[in-house]
Amino acid sequence: MSIFENATAAAIETLHALRPVQPALEQAAAMVGNCVLGGHKLLVCGNGGSAADGADFATEFACRFIQDRRPYPAINMTGCGSLGTAIGNDYGFEQIFARQVRGFGQPGDLVVALSTSGNSANILAALREARQMGIESIALLGREGGQARGLATLDLIVPGTATARIQEGHKFLLHVLCEIVEQRLQASSPA
Repeated sequence: MSIFENATAAAIETLHALRPVQPALEQAAAMVGNCVLGGHKLLVCGNGGSAADGADFATEFACRFIQDRRPYPAINMTGCGSLGTAIGNDYGFEQIFARQVRGFGQPGDLVVALSTSGNSANILAALREARQMGIESIALLGREGGQARGLATLDLIVPGTATARIQEGHKFLLHVLCEIVEQRLQASSPA
């Protein structure tokens, strides 16, 4: 088989492996919906490709996903280069998200963290900071969840070992999550 055919087969296998995650995804949608409808904000973080997927997720709320609707507060914690590099320089790279959770986070907010390995030091620190502050969190993880497994209020784990397939699974879950939440946001909007 070609690289394309192998990648397609692996992507389909990853998507099929997500079926058991549906109940947790429904719970995640309730958490996100309750957060933004309660007047609180999403704090989203990840590294590399996961940072890009997290940025897209935050954008879907601060702008829109499918339907035209009011914007909801979602902060992409990788978005400000000067803040990230200042924290990295002054406190260490492992603190770039935890420090922002401490600075921006308030009870009722929701941290959404992405890590394909579940072992990124800055993601672990952010989840620990959220827990310490009493802020709920959702972790999108890969493989077996790594060290992050169990640190968040809710884990969404994409099985497998290939980073690209895990990221594709995360992207799929985030988009379905947006669809579920957007339907609720539309239903709660005044006519």
